[in-house]
Amino acid sequence: MNPIEQIEQARLFIEEEIPYQPEIGLILGSGLGVLANAMEDVTVIHYSEIPNFPVSTVEGHAGELLIGTIEGRKAIMMKGRFHLYEGYDAQTVAFPIRVMKALGVKTLLVTNAAGGVNTSYQSGDLMLLSDHINLMYRNPLMGPNESTFGVRFPDMSQAYSARLRQIAHEAALEQGLKLQEGVYAGMLGPSYETPAEIRMLRKLGADAVGMSTVPEVTAARHAGLEVLGISCITNMAAGILEQPLSHDEVMETAERVKGIFLNLVQTIIKKM
Repeated sequence: MNPIEQIEQARLFIEEEIPYQPEIGLILGSGLGVLANAMEDVTVIHYSEIPNFPVSTVEGHAGELLIGTIEGRKAIMMKGRFHLYEGYDAQTVAFPIRVMKALGVKTLLVTNAAGGVNTSYQSGDLMLLSDHINLMYRNPLMGPNESTFGVRFPDMSQAYSARLRQIAHEAALEQGLKLQEGVYAGMLGPSYETPAEIRMLRKLGADAVGMSTVPEVTAARHAGLEVLGISCITNMAAGILEQPLSHDEVMETAERVKGIFLNLVQTIIKKM
């Protein structure tokens, strides 16, 4: 079965379960599933039920597709995402984005838990993504190009929408929230980076580092979606503080800032 047929199967299955066409897509990172609590009139579909959909294997990723409304806007939400380090290829990681596009989504809000590379950041900060560096050395657009998805050589000079970033800054200002903005470096994982790698990333211009987001955003821009990215700085990266890194710390920090994160995203959606 070719990729278009796989996407069509997933689209038809989801459309039978939902009463309307979503306009906003959301992807929730580790520990950031609290945003699901803001959804109303929710339909929940487990990834395992959707034809051709991969299944999330990481703690903090529920593996559910939620369709409902947030601040009156029709939305589809991935509560749990897929990563290259789980053994999936980049095309599989991007599959849900293409399904969202087929369902009618025009805007993608992607969130992640990230390590702080910029030494002026603190654990618990929220950072808008202004750009990214792909150090995963994988790209979901490799192979034959399907023109129904997008052009062969998509422009990535505006991977993250300046318009949506301005809206996010206005939302943060209303809440009295200090919102960072910087460059996200995507690494393959699953091991955390070494202190030497973090020094390298800082010299390359990265402000935060993580193991997701880049394949999804690449596929979204290929499909013509407008993208906003938000990182929760859940820990300072290796070598900055004298302590080992752990997924527990990631989850604990995400839990600590969940209220601030929730209010920010709700306000952004209201302003879109």
